[in-house]
Amino acid sequence: MVTWNVATADPPDDVTSLLHLSSPKMFDDPWTQLFMSILAPRNYVKVSSMRMQGLLLLFFSKLEHVPFIRDIQATYTRTGIFGYWGNKGGVSIRLSFYGHMLCFLNCHLAAHMKYASERVDEFEYIMNTQTFDCKKAPQIVDHRLLFWFGDLNFRIEDHGMHFVRSCINKETYNLLWSKDQLTMMKNKEQMLQEFEEGPLDFQPTYKFDLNSDTYDSSGKKRKPAWTDRMLWRLRPKVSLPDEQDGDKVELDAKMLKQLEEDEEYPLKVRQDLYTSNMEYSISDHKPVVGIFTLELRKMYKTPLVRLQPEGDWSADIDAMVVYSPLQPFPSSTWDWIGLYKVGFSSVLDYITYAWVKDDEVAFNEEVIQVYVSKEEIPVHGGECVLCYYCSTLQCIIGISEPFTVLESKVAIEEGVLPERINALDRTVANDEFWK
Repeated sequence: MVTWNVATADPPDDVTSLLHLSSPKMFDDPWTQLFMSILAPRNYVKVSSMRMQGLLLLFFSKLEHVPFIRDIQATYTRTGIFGYWGNKGGVSIRLSFYGHMLCFLNCHLAAHMKYASERVDEFEYIMNTQTFDCKKAPQIVDHRLLFWFGDLNFRIEDHGMHFVRSCINKETYNLLWSKDQLTMMKNKEQMLQEFEEGPLDFQPTYKFDLNSDTYDSSGKKRKPAWTDRMLWRLRPKVSLPDEQDGDKVELDAKMLKQLEEDEEYPLKVRQDLYTSNMEYSISDHKPVVGIFTLELRKMYKTPLVRLQPEGDWSADIDAMVVYSPLQPFPSSTWDWIGLYKVGFSSVLDYITYAWVKDDEVAFNEEVIQVYVSKEEIPVHGGECVLCYYCSTLQCIIGISEPFTVLESKVAIEEGVLPERINALDRTVANDEFWK
């Protein structure tokens, strides 16, 4: 996870160190385009995004997990001027991950030292007003695991500028923790007490002079603070009520189901890294990076659909997809199967697609064939996968194994493609085609 207040800055040329990576079609903003271009070759797909004016939340997943990410919904809440301005507030993405309900909430809360209580009020307002069309988790607090992060804008109280900067220079950050407003508010507010956060063993991420590692040297000389944070909340476990005076207090159906789920499908979270990254200086904030490990028991282990290409695929002959429903799911006339290049960046990054119901040519209860016109298949060929997109669930519910689409022999014979091409030229030609 990465949170970074970049104000209005365009992205730098290289952000690979933020993502802990080895090296560095759509009408998305430049930040989204940059992250997709970096992550797609590493087999990550953009699953969902939500933008509200100055807040942007992107969710990527390894391709292997995509068919097991369902019930995806995204929403936002404005808390800016009179509740109408979107410069402050929260954007969230919630989903089911192998059956476990997860929610990711990115907030930008009220600024300035004196508004600590207002920041808590804004957060509680966001938590209480965001709702989802999901019986199992209609509100944020109903999710099994919630990640809360962003520019939360909490400051360091009481300590003077000299003491704060001295602690930063000596890396004695622990001397500042007791006066961190978020830490202080957690001692007062019950809702905040349910959240965990790793130790702030990194220097405060605000406020820096632009294009430097120097804290604010302007006339205002704002005191450094840990404004950019990452916290998480595991849904509290249901406890069995005590029996007193022979009167048995019964759990309601929802609580009983939650208790059974907690016991049968345990979920644990561990934070492996929590730090700031000092190398980026296009903003007066430094980015914060967190790495988490989830340990869980999967509620389901097979995708809803299994699909594969039938026979050889090339632009010389109409092709066929074979798919089999492995579990019941809400299919509709708007379901489609897409052909993607290996390393695609998002659901909409397809080469072509076929409407499942319109292009069915043969089926029985177990195996269904879907026709794909040769006119839609790339003449250069390449390594591809097939994905089944369920319109009702609004997610990919099945992905084929990678397969090779062959170069068109007809195109070579007609001179559209050179008959002999060395390996380097072939790579260049393929790259130009996919662009």
